[in-house]
Amino acid sequence: MQLGLINSAWAQAGLETEWGIQKTKEIGFDSIDIFTDPLDIDVVERRLIKDECDRLELPIVSVCCVAVGLIDFNPTVQRFHYDRVRSYLDLVYEFGAKNLLLVLGEYIWNREVIPPEEQWQYAVDALQNLGDYAGSLGVQIALELEPFPLSLLNNVENMVRFLDDVDHPAVAANIDISHLVLAGVEPKEVGRLKGRAIHVHISDCDGKQHGDLPPGRGVVKFEPYLKEIAKLGIDGAISIELEYSPDPDRIEEWVQEAYESTARLMEKTGLRG
Repeated sequence: MQLGLINSAWAQAGLETEWGIQKTKEIGFDSIDIFTDPLDIDVVERRLIKDECDRLELPIVSVCCVAVGLIDFNPTVQRFHYDRVRSYLDLVYEFGAKNLLLVLGEYIWNREVIPPEEQWQYAVDALQNLGDYAGSLGVQIALELEPFPLSLLNNVENMVRFLDDVDHPAVAANIDISHLVLAGVEPKEVGRLKGRAIHVHISDCDGKQHGDLPPGRGVVKFEPYLKEIAKLGIDGAISIELEYSPDPDRIEEWVQEAYESTARLMEKTGLRG
């Protein structure tokens, strides 16, 4: 697998897009994931990202999208986010990337007002249609497992159930190792995603609260999860996710540390290459 970086690490530290792409390559990453919004960037920025990654031979594997409005109870909000996700899929195609990393939303009002099965069905219907569009472009959608109590996809069981309900070849799972730990998912459960996972995120945490730390700074025991991921035979990337650094002025050191610790883990488990 490739060792990648989500470029939000640089963007949230206030660094320029072009600089961040160049630094990603300089550190030694094999690939990059792009966190942006096609409704916020113009054609010049889009072209800059693609051209610079091509120039550096740094393939874009994934584009990240948060679209919690897909399961809003207002049809107008649902339609807006559906069209927005289609714009993201266009961007994935334009960048020559493999997948759209999609974060779905949460049950609202503590699951007490709108029946949770209705919100679930909103998501299933949306992903079936978006899967058709992704398939027409030759790309895929990788769904994020979020470890929060009200998230629709908050454990492997719900991820599998959702993929079964959507039943679309262009819709698959993303594996986020720290999210699995926070959700109490044991490494052996990763095997349930064989043939259904296409992308991986890696970061560390304190075991209690979401927080993207360089591997080695938290409590996550990565090797058992990485060994299970190796068995899945994913043809893709393990991308480091570092957001909201506590010291943005030292983000280069933060990313360098994460690169080195992750490279060691991937080498030890036979995953890189």
